[in-house]
Amino acid sequence: MTEAFRDAAVFCGGAGEVKGRQAGWGSAVLDRFQNPTQVLAIGFGSVILLGTLLLRLPIATTSGESADWVAALFTATSAVCVTGLAIVDTGGHWSPFGEGVIAGLVQIGGFGIMILATLFTMIVSNRMGLRARLMAQAQTSTLTVADARRVVRNVIVFSLVSEAIVAVILTGRLMIGYGESFGMALYHGVFHAISAFNNAGFSLWPDSLTRFVSDPWICLTIAGAVIVGGLGVPVIFELLRTWRRPSRWTVLTRVTVVVTTLLLSVSTMVFLMTEWRNPGTLGALKDSDKLLASFFTAVMPRSSGFNTIDVSQMESSSWLVTDVLMFVGAGSAGTGGGIKVTTLGLLAFVIWAEIRGEPQVNIGHRRLTESAQRQAVAICMLGVALVAIATYVLLIMTPHSLDQVLFEAVSAFSTTGLSTGITPDVPPAGHLMLVVLMFIGRIGPLTLGSALALKERIRRYELPEERVIVG
Repeated sequence: MTEAFRDAAVFCGGAGEVKGRQAGWGSAVLDRFQNPTQVLAIGFGSVILLGTLLLRLPIATTSGESADWVAALFTATSAVCVTGLAIVDTGGHWSPFGEGVIAGLVQIGGFGIMILATLFTMIVSNRMGLRARLMAQAQTSTLTVADARRVVRNVIVFSLVSEAIVAVILTGRLMIGYGESFGMALYHGVFHAISAFNNAGFSLWPDSLTRFVSDPWICLTIAGAVIVGGLGVPVIFELLRTWRRPSRWTVLTRVTVVVTTLLLSVSTMVFLMTEWRNPGTLGALKDSDKLLASFFTAVMPRSSGFNTIDVSQMESSSWLVTDVLMFVGAGSAGTGGGIKVTTLGLLAFVIWAEIRGEPQVNIGHRRLTESAQRQAVAICMLGVALVAIATYVLLIMTPHSLDQVLFEAVSAFSTTGLSTGITPDVPPAGHLMLVVLMFIGRIGPLTLGSALALKERIRRYELPEERVIVG
């Protein structure tokens, strides 16, 4: 492990007190962390606006004409929010300049969410201290931005190294197995490595990755990049540091790894059984290819929109399972969206404790705070409400069925990018609705979770208690 990775592992793992040194703008940066909504909303909104203007340039399209405002805005939002939904063919409509802009927006969006999510995770998990400690140390300059700089650097280095490894594998495979020239293979390899690691799901091929459904080199490499990017830097660094000692894992790492493994295993078997005889998906494949395609299909709803089978031909039951997987999403500090696997894991422990009649919720040898329980419930219920409202509005705007519209709404909210094929058919007003949904889905869970965790309000009195019939 390099020195940079070791420093980040120690910092993210929380060994020792934070040591700072004086920095002129450290206090201002730390103060910003106390209002994460403004940081993310303004930052992501500005990048989306810049991306829209760049994609509007005539040089960004293959036709040499300016792209439609809605198409440019939709594509820029989808790229920055690392979603992957598209209303035009990415490889056919956009020129190499436009594709480069999309890749750059995906990279910026992925970097931004991973860096801020990592910093927020450390703040919320008391690695750097909660709000009171932040304010006190910021005033005395004992907690500076020097440590944050090291974390940012390590996140960027880790991301670039991971993308480079994926790009090398994809480039070599495209050259050796498919006869592409070095230049074209490198171009495709780098683009799809960025898209995969950042859980974006943009593809330069009109059929996504269906042509590689039987190729384990392509499928497993892309799936591995999606999983690593979705786990999040704090979890990855802790696994690198303590992978032989699971008993020392933090609750964040333990819940993320266990829930992710469980979801991938169960959903792989579900897709395998449901789509086994479906001629439009797995029916025409060999048995070994069916297993590979099922695993790939189980990975992608974590928040990446690649597909190796035709999603529009999947059974309705598979759509429902995919809806659930997309809604859950990836890790709390990863590049994916959704309500996060940690939220699902915490809710599961809350339900288990309630069923057993236990007064406290315990995870391993740690007790879950009541504030964390309320935050998990709040994020989940607000996500359900947002998807329900968006689905209702889209049903009014479009002639499509409920299962198709629900799939589209969940995909946009969770920044997944999978689609049943109705995205281009949605009217402009519906496209703008999806833009709003992607934007809220990208910044919503993180800002809401960190804002709730950092907001501590002390009551100086307690009201009388009253039992209410539930259920």
